[in-house]
Amino acid sequence: MADRSGPQLLAGVLVGAALFAAVVLPVPYVILSPGPVFDTLGSVGDTPVISVTGAPTYPTTGRLDLTTVSESGGPRSRVSLVDALRAGLDPDAAVVPTELLYPAGTTADQVDQEGAAEMASSQDAAEIAALRQLGLPVTDTVVVSRVDPDGPSATVLERGDRIRTVDGVAVDTPAEVKAQVDRRSPGDAVVVGYERDDRAGVARITAAAADDDPAQARIGVVLGVSYDSPVEVDITLEDVGGPSAGLMFSLGIVDRLTAVQETGGAHVAGTGTIDAEGLVGAIGGVQQKLAGARDAGATVFLVPAGNCADARASGVDGVRLVRVTSLDTALDALATLRAGRTDVPAC
Repeated sequence: MADRSGPQLLAGVLVGAALFAAVVLPVPYVILSPGPVFDTLGSVGDTPVISVTGAPTYPTTGRLDLTTVSESGGPRSRVSLVDALRAGLDPDAAVVPTELLYPAGTTADQVDQEGAAEMASSQDAAEIAALRQLGLPVTDTVVVSRVDPDGPSATVLERGDRIRTVDGVAVDTPAEVKAQVDRRSPGDAVVVGYERDDRAGVARITAAAADDDPAQARIGVVLGVSYDSPVEVDITLEDVGGPSAGLMFSLGIVDRLTAVQETGGAHVAGTGTIDAEGLVGAIGGVQQKLAGARDAGATVFLVPAGNCADARASGVDGVRLVRVTSLDTALDALATLRAGRTDVPAC
């Protein structure tokens, strides 16, 4: 009789190695799943998510939930083949190649810094949009949200600096700053007038070439918008990054500052970026955010118009999808629902 113990042993070793690889070794995918929701009218622990001083505030009812996406894999964690296969069977999850979300070489620190900068800029824009919606006085300025540590501004500008001029031209928006920098070429000097701690300064920056266009000048900063107003808004929410909570922050601020209870007692959730003019932009992960809202008990979900197709295709049932393009249209839709009508813009 032939001795088969050798081949059987080898087969067992190979199977064991394959199982080990499937369970332990990382694969180049990111798993997106529903994340926690946060009521912008509520508190996290003992701290209100939104606090307002300098103007009368009013009681609120219902909920205005911002929604999030939980992420596994990518620069900040590892997922195994088993994790990816399991997520592929979950109708509320998505498995995405890492390269579609993050350029090669992106580090966890870079992801965290960018997410924090985007959140800070989103909060500022949400505050400006809400105060303007209510006709309250606002003066906004361009602010440095992040400085590339290896970029041309690293030694001269800091996060929080308020940009007043570029090459002697007054600037009031990030777009105006970009327009002035775009007039220059890599290697040119760009003169930036700024304020830091109420003191004026001037930075002479040698422009570098943009990563995606060697002919385009860049100064290595991410810009946002800050504001001055007698009404001060403080948003407190840790461990959440990115710009997609802007719309819900704005709605929460408006609700705090008006006697009208915007939700009419309903459980409303939503997502969307917002700019200082109140325009709402599309976001990523709408399927996971919708699922998180449904699981939290929301009956209405405010969807940026650019995400409507994905929202309809998500397979998430039991939540009314309301299409919004601006803070104004979102408030109009809530007023319609509050009146007991259903003729709101739908996805």
